[in-house]
Amino acid sequence: MGIDFLQIMKSEMILTVIIFFLLFLKIWDGIKANVSLLHLTNFLLFLNLVAGFFFNTDGELFNGMFHTTSTLFLEKNILNLGTFIISLIAFDWLKDHKHLLEFYILVLCTLLGMDFMISSGNFLMFYLGLELSTIPLAALCNYDLDKLKSSESAVKMILSSAFASCILLFGISMLYGTTGTLNFAEMAPLLGQSKLQILAFIFAFSGFAFKLSTVPFHLWTADVYEGAPVPVTAYLAVISKGSIVFIFITALFQLFQHYSGTWYNMLYLSILLSITIGNLFAIRQNNIKRFLAFSSISQMGYILLGISSGTVLGASSAIFFLVVYTFSNLGAFGVVALVSAKTGKENISDYKGFYTNNKFASWVMAICLFSLGGIPPTAGFFGKMFLVTAGAAKGNYWLITIAVMNMVISLFYYLRVIKAIFIDENEQPIAKLYGSNSLKLALAICIIGAVTMGFASGLFEYINTITGK
Repeated sequence: MGIDFLQIMKSEMILTVIIFFLLFLKIWDGIKANVSLLHLTNFLLFLNLVAGFFFNTDGELFNGMFHTTSTLFLEKNILNLGTFIISLIAFDWLKDHKHLLEFYILVLCTLLGMDFMISSGNFLMFYLGLELSTIPLAALCNYDLDKLKSSESAVKMILSSAFASCILLFGISMLYGTTGTLNFAEMAPLLGQSKLQILAFIFAFSGFAFKLSTVPFHLWTADVYEGAPVPVTAYLAVISKGSIVFIFITALFQLFQHYSGTWYNMLYLSILLSITIGNLFAIRQNNIKRFLAFSSISQMGYILLGISSGTVLGASSAIFFLVVYTFSNLGAFGVVALVSAKTGKENISDYKGFYTNNKFASWVMAICLFSLGGIPPTAGFFGKMFLVTAGAAKGNYWLITIAVMNMVISLFYYLRVIKAIFIDENEQPIAKLYGSNSLKLALAICIIGAVTMGFASGLFEYINTITGK
């Protein structure tokens, strides 16, 4: 029983051990050099990533409140991979920061909450994991204590998260009141066409939409992303949203399957608004973090397009695209983090002539933006092709046509950044930037992933196989 417990909760136990180890280091304060601490923490995160691929056991604990499957282990490993890359990206920013250990403790606490949320089989476990993953994020947004925008970002994060959590919790309370249980497996058969239950589902759906920052629940996103430090913005855009997508798939496909017609109509509207408005607002941005914020809103629309099919292919396409999205988005954020840490510049206009002195970073940015735009032969093209193919299963070709047209629109603003980097002239371009070896490793991983993942058909087939079980 003890061995089964450790294997089923392996991911959570490893993260807990690392968190307590970092807490002991903070109390002891024996290591003074930030660089040594960074290397040590990156090594621990790498071990956590590697451990995620071994000794995985399916099962459930606490009377079904916590469960694991091959799909859930894969989802957690995707988050572990993204967190490891973000840690490498943050090296240049954190090496001189006096609150280094606190940063990693908060990050790992949020990751632990996401793991509990993904494995939840009960709304109580889900909500505890959601709050554990959300509250430390507000502190991370305010990590640049000397910057007013960072504090503003944290306040907006707290208020929007509290509002979204209240809406979600209100929906959960109505579901509990009408079914008498919080367990997913027990609740699903009891959900029918009761108007109160449908209203409860709408509240729950809205709570998820807030966390995903899909239109019209997106208004907090750009301001929070702009004010937060770049590595935290990357964490919000990739890891936080990825975890919500994973539990959202579980909720729609397993818990709310009786409302498939209702949630398809809601997804239909959300997809159209998110893709279109995300693209249109991205065109108007000059701040690179706000630009990537609206880009992420549009990308969420495409993920919802795959999910809307309600099929195994749709779920598999969404999970695969999140792998591609992790490499592509973090590669772009890696370049932004380098420029921000060395120069403090965060506007697209500052990148004019960037290729003159920073060729490798320029190519990383270009390839990652090509991947986000879905340009072949990058991985983003294959990821969006799978999502659109899955979305076409419903036969709503108007939706597919609009989604494809928006892919063309997105090329305009992605190419605008690439044009600034490679073509636009600048009398004083950004000087040669020398990033750490950790950052170079992160950029190399991202560019390899953004190029090769589309040809890794075995990965998609594996995801499709385990998701269908």
